[in-house]
Amino acid sequence: MRTSNVSYLVKKGIASVWKNFIMSFASFSILLVSLLQISCTALFMMNINIVMSNIEDTNEVTIYVKDGATDEQIQHIGDVLHSNSNLTDITHYTKEQALEDFKKDMAEYSELLNYLEENPMPETYLARVTDLSQIRATVTAISGIEGVEQVKAPYDFANALVNIRNALSIIVVAMLLTLIVVSIVIVSNTIRTSVFARRTEITIMKYVGATNGFIKLPFFVEGCFVGILAGTAAWGLTWFIYDAVYSLFTDNLTLWEMFGFFNLIPFSSVCWIVLGANCVAGAFLGAVGTMISMGKYLKV
Repeated sequence: MRTSNVSYLVKKGIASVWKNFIMSFASFSILLVSLLQISCTALFMMNINIVMSNIEDTNEVTIYVKDGATDEQIQHIGDVLHSNSNLTDITHYTKEQALEDFKKDMAEYSELLNYLEENPMPETYLARVTDLSQIRATVTAISGIEGVEQVKAPYDFANALVNIRNALSIIVVAMLLTLIVVSIVIVSNTIRTSVFARRTEITIMKYVGATNGFIKLPFFVEGCFVGILAGTAAWGLTWFIYDAVYSLFTDNLTLWEMFGFFNLIPFSSVCWIVLGANCVAGAFLGAVGTMISMGKYLKV
């Protein structure tokens, strides 16, 4: 096909958007709603992952060293903990530091503590677990270190977080897949109506010898163009809705930090990615829907 023909068909396809405004607007509206839902769901999932990671970071494993352990044993425990890939933010609290903190917490009775003949507080290590699903295996490994007396870990908290994360992942993925499938079906049916309204035009073109490619290209361009317009509009609405919700969690950050709602993704940092994804997805859905819908009308 010559370049001039392609240019003509592309212009014809774009012009058809305005020529068949009602049908084009119906396709635009369906694509807009579909892309808006998909965008919001994807952003929701991204932020939920951040919130879950923030909550996971609040968990701590406490390792108590046996009373009477030598400096070499205490150092060995620290070295082994630092070599464990599932542990991070490892902190060593000496007996003296632990006693000072205890005195601060028990300020009313701090004078009584001055009469202690020896420091009863244990040497302690605090660490965070990177992968909560491996917390039991990690605690078992720590417990086997020579000189470790006891390890305390939030098993119930960890299990609950892992279960919540897995459940949310399954739900959101299922929602995204459902939205995509439903969008394709609805868009295809909507465009099918548009193509049906122009079946006579297609039939005439076939009778005068036009090739399938010559007939398809304007419809293909039209579907892509409507999809890109819908993707851009969905991007703008997503930005407006997202910023409104985002401000709810950032205006009262101190309150929401308790529940892990911090370090959320500002839309400005992903806006161009969302715009590109929306336009590509809109063009794809519009083009595929058009090609599926007009297949039978080419059989003349």
